[in-house]
Amino acid sequence: MITDVPGVLVGHHERVGDGWATGTTVVLVPEGAVGAVDQRGGAPGTRETNLLEPENLVQRVNAVCLSGGSAYGLAAADGVMRWLAERNLGFPVGTQPHEVVPIVPAAVLFDLPRSEWGNRPDASFGYAACEAASESFASGTVGAGAGAAVGSLKGGIGSAGEVVGEYTVGAIAAVNAAGEAVDLSTGRAFAADHGDFGVTWPSRPADLPSRATDLNTTIGVVAVDAALSKAEARRIAVAAQDGLARAVRPAHTMFDGDTVFALATGARALPEASGPFGPAARAAGLDALCSAAARVFARAMVHGLLAATTAGGVPAYRDVWPEAFA
Repeated sequence: MITDVPGVLVGHHERVGDGWATGTTVVLVPEGAVGAVDQRGGAPGTRETNLLEPENLVQRVNAVCLSGGSAYGLAAADGVMRWLAERNLGFPVGTQPHEVVPIVPAAVLFDLPRSEWGNRPDASFGYAACEAASESFASGTVGAGAGAAVGSLKGGIGSAGEVVGEYTVGAIAAVNAAGEAVDLSTGRAFAADHGDFGVTWPSRPADLPSRATDLNTTIGVVAVDAALSKAEARRIAVAAQDGLARAVRPAHTMFDGDTVFALATGARALPEASGPFGPAARAAGLDALCSAAARVFARAMVHGLLAATTAGGVPAYRDVWPEAFA
């Protein structure tokens, strides 16, 4: 999971039922982390992403907010800022401990059709997600994945992690794509070869009603315990988008605003070598982390698909192919 990276916590808050199917997920880094972002697709909904560009002042972020509710859901980040400010966590702007501005980049996905109009996350969702943050967290129809859908099926929150030498790379994804995550003629996930998911992939076609394509957007975070610059962290986010493209077909459409954040906690230095090959040694270390970022993000998306349960009128994978879990 993404919380395999020390110093990273995850919290969810959602409402499902009684006209609701939406929520918010917060990735907290109380000690701060170097942040970066990569955004693709034609329909993004984001906040505080420009400050993550390498040339800009702020280097470290305190949290990333992922939310349903389309652009309305960006309000959830206000609650995350309030929670952090109450704990004096943020970018110092004065001489007193409380004089800080919490740095909370955010991205939203489109899940409005799964709730009654007007039911969407607000600042209280972000605050509650922070209150729930811990190293252990649920997957599936929770948090930002509560109203998610991927192609014909219910999407959800998934997470995965991997150890690469002395480093740990983890990802969390809210799977909500216009494209399909599954070959509907067989039931096999497109990214099935990226890990052991504890299921027996079926080999029969789905019996599914056609679903109109909504605006969508998969959003997520990749965390590493390496010490990276903002530019190097962005390479991690770029690579994670490759994992997204392995997991859904098509990816990065005009109806998706796919956004992946990267967090580098800085606990472990990348290799440095003296002499003319020093830069290449560092680049090789970064490249290994990038390759892992693509793998873990693809696995996180499959986990989100498999863990999801039916909500908002969208059938879950486990209901369409129950034999996979036998």
